[in-house]
Amino acid sequence: MPYSHPQPLTREQALGRIHHLLPGALAFAGTAGFINSIALGVFRSPVSHMTGAVSYLGIDFAGGHARAAIATLSIILAFMVGAGLAGLIVGAENLAPGRRYGAALCCEGGLLAAAMFLLVSGRSFGVSLIAMACGLQNATTSSYCGLMIRTTHVTGTVTDIGVMLGHWLRHRQIERRKLLFMVGVVTAFGAGVWIGALADGRWGSASLAIASVGCMIAGGSIGLFPRWFTRTMRGGNA
Repeated sequence: MPYSHPQPLTREQALGRIHHLLPGALAFAGTAGFINSIALGVFRSPVSHMTGAVSYLGIDFAGGHARAAIATLSIILAFMVGAGLAGLIVGAENLAPGRRYGAALCCEGGLLAAAMFLLVSGRSFGVSLIAMACGLQNATTSSYCGLMIRTTHVTGTVTDIGVMLGHWLRHRQIERRKLLFMVGVVTAFGAGVWIGALADGRWGSASLAIASVGCMIAGGSIGLFPRWFTRTMRGGNA
């Protein structure tokens, strides 16, 4: 990663941490799916990953839709800025759970709250703030205690699941805990999208308050009890 140098882990250490990281990974993936679903209800482009956004940008330019292209470009740049915020807040030589992660989560909650107020008041710029929150989350969790964890998109995760199933069909040994971990992340993302769609249909953009409050509570808890979270995420060996 450009903003950190995660400590190397042995295969046994990495697999051992999967169990402790699973609850957080599921919560992050569910949150990303939730807010992406609400954003799609406002704007056609996804905000939790940039593949679709970049594709729409090219289509808009080709079709001469300058206004739509500017809106899509703002989402891409906002996602990048969010990732930059993660490097500024969390950046360290050896990433580990602690107050910096708590601060990043609180910042994500603040961005979602601001996005909610903008969208409720009819200002579409709030979608860019959602993208910024997703960029912040994705960069924060991408390099966690030496493990690469993507929580705002599932393309790579679905690819890895397919590869592992291919190995299994060839009667090769696979890491079942890792496979279950990835299936859980994809399932949580999909569940978040479903819940987000239901919430959006009932409360509209105000539904972002749910994700905002959740991020702030989680961030505040990590900030108040960093040593407990460090021990928990590292399997009690902090």
